Amino acid sequence: MNKYGRYAQETWRMTAPSQYALIPDPEQFFRSLGEEAMQRVGELQYELAGPDPKDESYLEKVGRLNASRMQAEEIVRAEMLTPDSMETEGDETEEDEVDRRQKEIWELQRSINRQRQDLIDLYREQELDQYNQKS
Repeated sequence: MNKYGRYAQETWRMTAPSQYALIPDPEQFFRSLGEEAMQRVGELQYELAGPDPKDESYLEKVGRLNASRMQAEEIVRAEMLTPDSMETEGDETEEDEVDRRQKEIWELQRSINRQRQDLIDLYREQELDQYNQKS
């Protein structure tokens, strides 16, 4: 089981023990979930990083990719690896409220990043069309 599966399993065990108890084979469930999460982090990392800027140095690129990986991991933890708020047990604490709001912010950020990438893609298509028309 990878680190994402272990994180999810421990989170479910602590925050939603009765839901955790209903999982027929927790090891297999969280192993599969961890693999899905790892794949999603890999995909999301590059979406968030976006295209390489011109004249970007090696260290700037490493920093940008590391930041996008951390952001992707945070998003995946919130979206995939923690039980839904309806499944957690007990009253929502102030910390839970902050976590919920942070998840909403991450979802909004992801939406903005998708829109940004769509605009970049559209711009590239237009530039290519203009180039082809000139040729």
